[in-house]
Amino acid sequence: MDEKEFSNIYAIPANYTDSGKLFGGMLETRNTIETVILLILIGYPELMWMNIPFMVKIFIMTITLLPVGIVGLTGLNGDSLIQFVMHMIIFWKRRRKLHLRRIGYRYEQTKTKRRKHPNPKQKKNR
Repeated sequence: MDEKEFSNIYAIPANYTDSGKLFGGMLETRNTIETVILLILIGYPELMWMNIPFMVKIFIMTITLLPVGIVGLTGLNGDSLIQFVMHMIIFWKRRRKLHLRRIGYRYEQTKTKRRKHPNPKQKKNR
């Protein structure tokens, strides 16, 4: 009896992990929603409140909104814009300043002097 060899190796398609994304896995849903809100907040005042010709408005909106949209859709360091801003806020709240002594540097030895009290009625010995 011939035993047939079988393989347990399966090919995983490239879009296997793209289930929560838009446009065939190109854009994350969170980034897209944040970008649309950001573009509306920036684009509406540019479109409605500027009293300049329409062609100039289109030019200004192209210069300002296109880079904002690209950065919003791609994100920063793999995070959405809101996640990145929150990471920065948390970093600034929790940061520590390290004070290191320099090796080989002679620091001045200062003597601490007791300062005299401005009120002479206070006791001298505390």
